[in-house]
Amino acid sequence: MKYYSALKRKKILTNAIIWKDLEDMDQFDSLDKHTQWGIDFLERYAKFVKERIEIEQNYAKQLRNLVKKYCPKRSSKDEEPRFTSCVAFFNILNELNDYAGQREVVAEEMAHRVYGELMRYAHDLKTERKMHLQEGRKAQQYLDMCWKQMDNAKQQLNLRTHMADENKNEYAAQLQNFNGEQHKHFYVVIPQIYKQLQEMDERRTIKLSECYRGFADSERKVIPIISKCLEGMVLAAKSVDERRDSQMVVDSFKSGFEPPGDFPFEDYSQHIYRTISDGTISASKQESGKVDAKTTVGKAKGKLWLFGKKPKGTALEDFSHLPPEQRRKKLQQRIDELNRELQKESDQKEALNKMKDVYEKNPQMGDPGSLQPKLAETMNNIDRLRMEIHKNEAWLSEVEGKTGGRGDRRHSSDINHLVTQGRESPEGSYTDDANQEVRGPPQQHGHHNEFDDDFEDDDPLPAIGHCKAIYPFDGHNEGTLAMKEGEVLYIIEEDKGDGWTRARRQNGEEGYVPTSYIDVTLEKNSKGAVTYI
Repeated sequence: MKYYSALKRKKILTNAIIWKDLEDMDQFDSLDKHTQWGIDFLERYAKFVKERIEIEQNYAKQLRNLVKKYCPKRSSKDEEPRFTSCVAFFNILNELNDYAGQREVVAEEMAHRVYGELMRYAHDLKTERKMHLQEGRKAQQYLDMCWKQMDNAKQQLNLRTHMADENKNEYAAQLQNFNGEQHKHFYVVIPQIYKQLQEMDERRTIKLSECYRGFADSERKVIPIISKCLEGMVLAAKSVDERRDSQMVVDSFKSGFEPPGDFPFEDYSQHIYRTISDGTISASKQESGKVDAKTTVGKAKGKLWLFGKKPKGTALEDFSHLPPEQRRKKLQQRIDELNRELQKESDQKEALNKMKDVYEKNPQMGDPGSLQPKLAETMNNIDRLRMEIHKNEAWLSEVEGKTGGRGDRRHSSDINHLVTQGRESPEGSYTDDANQEVRGPPQQHGHHNEFDDDFEDDDPLPAIGHCKAIYPFDGHNEGTLAMKEGEVLYIIEEDKGDGWTRARRQNGEEGYVPTSYIDVTLEKNSKGAVTYI
């Protein structure tokens, strides 16, 4: 009765309560309801976990769709993001995609450790409860049957008075049997069933406790990864550089066109037809008839915008559809890439020739003839690359010639700001540097810049380091500087990737020397040191 009143007050059982102490038969129905309530509560919690899993899955799916929606597809190298704001946003999208993956991990962990385990355990509890209740009902039915037999015997005693002795003995036997079965029922069978039901309910409580911990652990495990994702988003936001992005916009939209000149005065009273100088708007229009700067800039906007679409139209091989400045940069980039590829092929050719010499001297190491196909392929690649370089250099010379022609009409103080000239290494490879000032006469293919003689520097370039010659160099080519082994020279210009370094002797003689022939030591903190980007 104590347990029944405790249930009415909705209190929780403690380990001190033993279910076998419940001796009233009324408690069997109460325990039946209590165990059914426990299983229903377990299934309700499983339903809660299932809905939480669906929420996590839908949330992860929506996050991935969001990332997919705002992450543009890039099919070429030119469309890769250059602005730090774009790169930061892409990093945020990647971190958000990882965050969605962790939400899916949470859902999978809950489904595996919590929901699946709860459903299996609820099924086992139902089976076990049904078995225990059937045993209890059988025991109750058996006790009722014994009571009926005793009652029948008692009635026979009263009805058959002439058989009093026999009925009395039978009654005594049935009474004794009933008392024994009743004692067994209340002290053995029912306590055992109650004990089993108690153990079952305690196991249910323990399982719920484990599921509670598993429910929290499923999300606690991914909290460090989620924190890293959020930190990555913060770092991506901090990496935004508005100055760098603005400089990219300037470099991307810089067309190279000059402002139009003034309109001349026209005296209509003397019937003088209007004449147009070379710097007027009409002349600019004629020049811009080949390349429309506004159209080009408008097309370039699509590449700079984060969610912009790929511009329509086919780009020409010589980039003649671009403004002069943009065309020069594109041609210079292509020439640099071709020079790098040519250098790789040349290195490969040299390595194959060395290997061929080794095979000829030591036939047991390999067949020299097996290298001939590869050498032929390498030579073909070298010839093809040289032709491409020559073709692009001719286009570059044409662009720089036009730029120089337009520069004739400019004031001499603006030359170093509006005309970007490339230098040519001793082997004929160009090096582009938009920030480098024009110092000394650069060598060109196919044309001569008329401003070279007017803008030669009176003062020599400052030394940014020194070098020591490892091997001797003859320096027969124009623009090169001969040197002896062990000779110390000043470095006035670093290697731009073409394999040549500009150096100067103590007597002031300057020229280019092979970078692989010298041991370079740069003085980063020296006054006047030049930094090339």
